[in-house]
Amino acid sequence: MTLDKFEEASEAVKKVIQETKLIYSDYFSEKTGNKVYLKPENMQFTGAYKLRGAYYKISTLSEEDRSRGLITASAGNHAQGVAYAAKCFGAKSVIVMPTSTPLIKVERTKHYGAKVILYGNLYDEACEYALKLANEKGYTFIHPFDDLTVATGQGTIAMEIFQELPLVDYILVPIGGGGLATGISTLAKLLNPTIKVIGVEPEGANCMQVSMEKGKVTTLAEVNTIADGTAVKRPGEKTFFYLKENLSDIITVKDSELIVAFLDMVENHKMIVENSGLLTIAALKHMDVRGKKIVSILSGGNMDVIIMSSVVQNGLLARDRIFMISVLLPDKPGELMKVSSVIAEQKGNIVKLEHNQFYSTNRNVAVELRITMEAFGTEHKTQIIKALEDAGYNPKQVRSKLYS
Repeated sequence: MTLDKFEEASEAVKKVIQETKLIYSDYFSEKTGNKVYLKPENMQFTGAYKLRGAYYKISTLSEEDRSRGLITASAGNHAQGVAYAAKCFGAKSVIVMPTSTPLIKVERTKHYGAKVILYGNLYDEACEYALKLANEKGYTFIHPFDDLTVATGQGTIAMEIFQELPLVDYILVPIGGGGLATGISTLAKLLNPTIKVIGVEPEGANCMQVSMEKGKVTTLAEVNTIADGTAVKRPGEKTFFYLKENLSDIITVKDSELIVAFLDMVENHKMIVENSGLLTIAALKHMDVRGKKIVSILSGGNMDVIIMSSVVQNGLLARDRIFMISVLLPDKPGELMKVSSVIAEQKGNIVKLEHNQFYSTNRNVAVELRITMEAFGTEHKTQIIKALEDAGYNPKQVRSKLYS
């Protein structure tokens, strides 16, 4: 992985990538006390950075290798990269994807002309099956991350960052198997040995962190994260040496932090970024630095709308923008209006009411009213609850968060 190879890759990928200029974030800069820039790889034609490594790798293959057909395993983004790049070179592509892959990634991969096979629950199981098919049918296997040529293609992102922001202090990069982090950290260190490149993993799929701690590539017993693009049990073997040499640190984040990060990105930057791409946004609050130039790489934006709606809902719950309370009141005419009036005076917006008349055998004493409502945030929610208490009600908050 030499500077010459990175320059070669940078020229090659220009044929297929969208220009993803850095975006300065006033919101995250103010929140962190740093100068935060976003590298929006979610805006790539295939919705993720993976096209870079796939295209560069396939461009280096011989006509014979391409003519045998290409195969890979992927949770979605590398799949689309290989499918699109194969189409550019007129090659057949077969993609093995986990059965849990979001529908949008499956359909977009088919759209680029690939044959899709759904197999296994996780990337690792899909990869084993893809390697088996490659041996049986003679396909050329394109590894999503444990390939130095693929990693070199991904590293072209760092070249673009330095061209725009030569004095960058930190680059935050998501880690699944480690290909993206390998390319970016290696090139970044070649261009500036003092720069710090920090990898970010989901807490429930921290295979690289565990491997670094043990000093060898290690397989996790299981992974559990909503960040499907980085749900990898075992990082790459070939790239591990480069990461040991070039990564400054690894940060892990909880799934609940990704949910809030999604809401922040939509509301403040009007961008859809998938959970794995949000790792570097969630990691910003874990950075114990001030006044530094930080680039967060948004690795992809391929997100199923059903997952998106769930994340938005949970983000609103986490921010106290939606909450549920339970109050007891006599089953008498006018009681519901009294409660509604208190909430209306505080500018609360009722979304849903559930009236449980069977809470007590004596309805005259108490029936339960569950109220789901919107608020502006935690302070407003507290204000509404206090007003209900002052009015003689005893509101109890109902736990409704799916992630803790």
